[in-house]
Amino acid sequence: MILNGYKNVIFDLGGVLLNLDYKRTEDAFVKFGLKNFDAIYSQHLQTELFEKFETGAISSSQFRAGIKAYLDNNITDTEIDDAWNAMLLDFPPERIHFLEKLKTTHRIFLLSNTNDIHLAAYSNYMRHTFGFDNELAHVFERQYYSNKVGMRKPNNDIFNFVLRENKLNATETLFIDDSQQHIATAKKSGINTYWLDTKKETILGTVI
Repeated sequence: MILNGYKNVIFDLGGVLLNLDYKRTEDAFVKFGLKNFDAIYSQHLQTELFEKFETGAISSSQFRAGIKAYLDNNITDTEIDDAWNAMLLDFPPERIHFLEKLKTTHRIFLLSNTNDIHLAAYSNYMRHTFGFDNELAHVFERQYYSNKVGMRKPNNDIFNFVLRENKLNATETLFIDDSQQHIATAKKSGINTYWLDTKKETILGTVI
């Protein structure tokens, strides 16, 4: 069990706890004429537009305007939101039960790169599916969203911020993420890491 020996665990959200499918969003935007969407946004690389959106530097309206600048047609705001949210899938209940049990033995935290549109959709899903009014605040000691704190992975300032704010010893802390570039930076902050290869495993198959 990879959690043995650690007092604190920092979880990524999308791809680790919440199931994602980036191809769904790519396909949705391709249908609207944005043929090279994977060149401006993917799990591994994002242009400045997405980086600014995920750090709260631009609003949802500005993000939508940025998307429209890539297109020649009159795509609506709702169509942009639906295409952008298409990657968001489900949060299996058994993962919530796992976290609820884990919090009795470990200090656990959430650290997610996200944005206003995704966070609104995720919050709405958790509210309507599970009745949670503040996502998973009842499980995590703290939930850190990049658009709320103005920092994002893989920059090491966000890792240092989480460690410092919660007085965590990096050597006693495990960070779990499905993006290798995030794992690499966390290691530079002295945090123990586990890269979750979602093509081969799930978080429950890994930790139990």
